Amino acid sequence: MNATFGNAVEVIVSIIALKQNQITMVQASMLGSILSNLLLVLGCCFVVGGARFKTQLFNQTVAQTMSSLLALSVIGLLLPAAFKASLPAKTEYLEDKVLEFSRGTSIILLVVYCFYLYFQLGTHRELFEDAAAEEAEEDESAIETGITSTVEPAEERSSLSRADSHGRASIVTRPKTIYDLDGSAENTHLGPISSSIVLLLCTIFVSISADYLVGSIDDIVESSGLSKTFIGLIVIPIVGNAAEHVTAVVVAYKNKMDLAVGVAIGSSIQIAIFVTPFLVLIGWIFQIPMSLYFSTYETAVMFVAVFITNYLILDGESNWLEGAMLLSTYAIIGISFYFYPDTLAV
Repeated sequence: MNATFGNAVEVIVSIIALKQNQITMVQASMLGSILSNLLLVLGCCFVVGGARFKTQLFNQTVAQTMSSLLALSVIGLLLPAAFKASLPAKTEYLEDKVLEFSRGTSIILLVVYCFYLYFQLGTHRELFEDAAAEEAEEDESAIETGITSTVEPAEERSSLSRADSHGRASIVTRPKTIYDLDGSAENTHLGPISSSIVLLLCTIFVSISADYLVGSIDDIVESSGLSKTFIGLIVIPIVGNAAEHVTAVVVAYKNKMDLAVGVAIGSSIQIAIFVTPFLVLIGWIFQIPMSLYFSTYETAVMFVAVFITNYLILDGESNWLEGAMLLSTYAIIGISFYFYPDTLAV
């Protein structure tokens, strides 16, 4: 759920950009989301958690499963580029063949994502129960804090009452929370209908904001000198997933690494084998040539990011130095794309 709602904003932005034929920015945004989650978010989690704990542990089996899915995502993005590079430039209908290959690959990746959901929520649910429990515990932590704070004043008032019976002066104890006013710790939550209405309204506002954002990209490129590739790959993923990034870092600081890794890598998996193929099919519906073909350099960057991430998470342990490695890799990639021209990202 964290990954899904964290990527919702970016999906809306990408669909609007795709309808405006901003293919370069959409592809850069998808790649940027994968890189920011794998390198920036996971790196920050390892550094922040490692600064407090010498070594942090997480489910090794889940990490290996995620590593395999990340490898599959690299295959899905690497083969279209290799397919086009292996054919002569004068091949008849070369672009159409790459596009059809991408659409077929996208369908397969979507099927694999459905298998992954069934694996996670059905046949091997017990492997992911620790992360789910941590997420539920994180959601209820504020409520538990309020309840705990209400118990202490009650005990204090009881002891003071006993003291008053022995002739001591009475002392007025003020409540620590609003729950002490009525002695109850009941908390109200939005119902399904109310939650759906709030979610719908938020989606509408995000869509309006995204429309303005996409419409202003050309002006930003002209005024700032930044390329569309850099904006889509670095700026939009960081801004669009800010809430998700903070969540992952906070739970890592609390030593809940199963949830932190699940948010960071799970979001990357969702972008790679669900959102990107889904956008390819959306482009197919709108007759827009959105494909899984990325430039040679972008494909190499994707491979490097997945390679170092897989290498660091396979042992099921993390420390601050591993986080520094991931952040350094992200910084190097960011510098390279700052100088990377849009004319090569096709």
